[in-house]
Amino acid sequence: MRVAFTGGSGKAGKHAINYLINSGHKVLNIDLKPLDIEGINNLIVDITDSGQVFNCLTSYLNINELKDSPNENKFDAVVHFAAIPRILIKSDEETFRVNVIGTYNVIEAAVKLGIKKIIIASSETTYGVCFANGNIDPKWLPVDETHPTNPMDSYGLSKVINEQTAASFQLRSGFDIYSLRIGNVIEPDEYHRFQKFFEEPSQRLRNIFNYIDARDLGQVVDLCLNKDGLGYEVFNVGNDNNSVNISNDEIINRFYKNIKIKKELNDDEALFSNQKIKDVLGFKEQHNWKKYL
Repeated sequence: MRVAFTGGSGKAGKHAINYLINSGHKVLNIDLKPLDIEGINNLIVDITDSGQVFNCLTSYLNINELKDSPNENKFDAVVHFAAIPRILIKSDEETFRVNVIGTYNVIEAAVKLGIKKIIIASSETTYGVCFANGNIDPKWLPVDETHPTNPMDSYGLSKVINEQTAASFQLRSGFDIYSLRIGNVIEPDEYHRFQKFFEEPSQRLRNIFNYIDARDLGQVVDLCLNKDGLGYEVFNVGNDNNSVNISNDEIINRFYKNIKIKKELNDDEALFSNQKIKDVLGFKEQHNWKKYL
């Protein structure tokens, strides 16, 4: 496919783009700064400017494409990762503004230009646990996509609104628009951090003990590109196991004694459920932490 990818220079985006290119897609990275990887085409764009977004979604990938196919510059899909990636980087109102307006601009332009596959990065933070004031427990375990989304922070709130924006545009267009509630992204060189998680598992409470290898995230994006006809869908994106080396019985006994358990759990089955991406998309993880530690 010919894919416009916003935010491809970021921590998650650069690995997802690399996966897509290795899978044979042609990708344009749309970001405020270029990604210096072989085979990447870059365009500097401020997604909070609607005109720039409309323009970039009708852009050529590079000079060669301009020369070789001057009338074939329509994108097959848009993947939207560009955002302020968490709280406490910029002020709350700026985080909210960039994430909400930027997402509206990207989805609006894609729909009005007739791009029928749109994938947006939502977040685990929509469940209201990660960036809560104080310690907030999930309503039940494992946390699946039916769990309430009640964040109290500007970042999580922006992602909830973005999901509603996506659902609204899907209703008017009938296109496939998928929201990915991405867990805590772990890059290939970050597995050394897990030793600290093993020593003090409580560090992972705010993430509901989840993680997603950045390369497996790329796989999920590719699976979404190749899965048609779902309309609007939301998916948790996490790996198969928790990010600690203790059993679910011990996790629940230490941290979740009063939490409803919705189903019988395997010893190390992820409490941030990825069952839907397995059942609907056919996800098969390639990078479990146990391979590296």
